[in-house]
Amino acid sequence: MSRTIKFAKAGGPEVLEFIETQVPAPGPNEVRINVKAIGINRAESMWRLDDYIEPVKFPAGLGYEAAGVVDAIGANVTGIAVGDEVDVIPSFSFNQYFTYGEVITMPDYAVVKHPKSLSFAEAASVWMMFLTAYGALIEDAKVGKGDFVIVPAASSSVGLAAIQIANYAGAASIALTRTSAKRKQLLEAGATHVIATDEVDMVAEVLRITDGKGARVAFDPVGGPNFPKLISALAFQGTVYIYGALAEGDTPIPVLAMIAKMPTIKAHNVWLTTGNETRRKAGVEFILKGLESGALKPIIDRSFKFDEMVEVHRYLETNGQFGKIVVTV
Repeated sequence: MSRTIKFAKAGGPEVLEFIETQVPAPGPNEVRINVKAIGINRAESMWRLDDYIEPVKFPAGLGYEAAGVVDAIGANVTGIAVGDEVDVIPSFSFNQYFTYGEVITMPDYAVVKHPKSLSFAEAASVWMMFLTAYGALIEDAKVGKGDFVIVPAASSSVGLAAIQIANYAGAASIALTRTSAKRKQLLEAGATHVIATDEVDMVAEVLRITDGKGARVAFDPVGGPNFPKLISALAFQGTVYIYGALAEGDTPIPVLAMIAKMPTIKAHNVWLTTGNETRRKAGVEFILKGLESGALKPIIDRSFKFDEMVEVHRYLETNGQFGKIVVTV
């Protein structure tokens, strides 16, 4: 028997319910895992509200990341054995699989060997943040020396991952944060430059930092009314990757500025990387090498216990964290 967390209707954190259930034996190409830690993502809050990129099928589970120990394997599973320490990477629909549980079943393609240098909590925190940033900045944009990368919402887990990956690739990051309160933390986390957008003219600062050229890449989880400023801060024919909607509401397109700058706007999500076997393996290898070298490091904001998951979601929605929220089981 295992406790899992599900919800029968969309709503606030209070709709999350602990349900005692018998976890079945894994099917073909599936792995059953005793969970030790769970990584928490903004997508899970949006899913709970039925405001995500696919409709919820109720009753629903949730959760993209976890770390733990293999309890059983199904037919055709290779390279994974009972007793192995493993991590779950986000590469599935919540309507099919989920990680909020004491014992969970995962498709084998979503399971990777656990990096020995990390604790379970650290390992549960790294895969969504680094794979999301890797897909845009390395796989697609191929950032490198001489490039500037604008990172809005820089203190989020994926924002911090983008800073680290830009550094790892030899590029310079321009971290955006609303006030100067997190400036020191962002610089300590590796940001090359920090702009407090409520305190200075963001576009003017980016142009100053880049000697008037603008940034080649912006990696944006915000959207909303300030999106046109990102276009103005880009270099000619620069690229914006938009991978979230933290601002909610409409995101205006500045037509004349776009005609002048001729930018590319790309929607981005982690499945471009994790949904393709070749790309997924390359991304995992890149991140493992970065973790081993110390260039990539987990940054955990706060740890909760599994019994506190309702409070976890309340805390997630304050948007005040610096780094990743994790839950230990």
